Amino acid sequence: MLMLQDGPDIAPVESSGEWHSATFWVFVVGAAALVAAMLAALACWVARRRASLAHKLGGKRGPDKALVFQPPRRATAVRSPGSATHYLRKSPSPTASAPTPATSPPQPQPPAPKELSPGGNSPHSPTAPTEPAPLSKELADATATEKIKPTEPENNDGRLGDLHFKLRYENEKSALVVSVVSCQGLPGREPAGPDPYVKLQLLPDKQHKVKTRVVRKTRCPVYDEDFTFYGIAPHQLSAITLHFVVLSFDRYSRDEIIGEVVSPLSTLQLQSGEAMALCREIQPRSLKMRSAGRGEVLVSLCWQPAAARLTVVLLKARNLPKMDVTGLADPYVKMYLLYNGQRIAKKKTHVKKRTLNPVFNESFVFEVPAAPSASLDHVSLELLVLDWDRVTKNEVIGRLELGANGTGSARHHWREVQAAPRRQIADWHKLKE
Repeated sequence: MLMLQDGPDIAPVESSGEWHSATFWVFVVGAAALVAAMLAALACWVARRRASLAHKLGGKRGPDKALVFQPPRRATAVRSPGSATHYLRKSPSPTASAPTPATSPPQPQPPAPKELSPGGNSPHSPTAPTEPAPLSKELADATATEKIKPTEPENNDGRLGDLHFKLRYENEKSALVVSVVSCQGLPGREPAGPDPYVKLQLLPDKQHKVKTRVVRKTRCPVYDEDFTFYGIAPHQLSAITLHFVVLSFDRYSRDEIIGEVVSPLSTLQLQSGEAMALCREIQPRSLKMRSAGRGEVLVSLCWQPAAARLTVVLLKARNLPKMDVTGLADPYVKMYLLYNGQRIAKKKTHVKKRTLNPVFNESFVFEVPAAPSASLDHVSLELLVLDWDRVTKNEVIGRLELGANGTGSARHHWREVQAAPRRQIADWHKLKE
């Protein structure tokens, strides 16, 4: 009997290879999620970049935005700038009627007949032109002032007007309160009036300096501004003097000084907490110069023809007028070299504080234009002695012109310098207005 021999044992092969394992599919899903996240981040970055570029370009449409999808914009009227801007100003039309002055009260006009529209339902009346907004707060203040003061008095007697102010002292705070109320009857060269403002300082220290706002085109400005000066003890009030300077603002030149008011507190009896109203007449600044003169200046000149050079040594000045209430001044000298009547060079000295007899001892060299034969025939020298001031514009004390066209000692000195070249010649000269 034959015995069947078993063949080799054959085991079934398992179908769970690496391509079908769960780990592989987890890896694939994770990679896909990572790629999707990167694409989303890239899309967000591109969108933000395009939005920032559009914002920098001022909100202009990009090339991918078709114009047909944009809603049409309604036409709007061009508006004049308001009070926040002052660089644009509408010019009056040469054919339009002259505007009614702000100071004259409006005249009542008879009602205009109403016109009916073609449909006959809604009446239309002529629209009155609206008053343009003021260009600045100062203009608004000026308009309000002119409405309060419809008529301003004319100055025909040579007076400079009056200054109204109030004083109050507070013991608890050791403070002096000065209220600049208004000015009345100021002079004005223009028909519309000056642009006045007031500057105030406490003398003799000159440490506290303030100023009011500018009120436009009026001879009766109203300020109502309070200025508080702290750290003033009651025993110091008798030594303090209030110095008001009334000026007219000029945008293109030096502000014109209308006058000044000097009010010492030693003649007043200030009670704590009680306001004292005062009125003082505005006095001219040049009155003291006319009575006391403008002083003298000592100048030394040296002419060098070979080098076409003029050396000016400003030595000193004496008997200058009192520019401050303290009886002193802060003088300095400004010099101009003129050739054929035109200024070609400028020099100035240092400021000498609190003196009426300053000593400068400063030397300056001017180069004279070299002609075929260099000379001083077409050259002159102009000197201005000024009083330095930290708040107001520096005021001219006196003038001096040295040259061939001068008069008196100035002409004689100039001819001596021409006749004796390379030699220093000094002389005193009186300052003129």
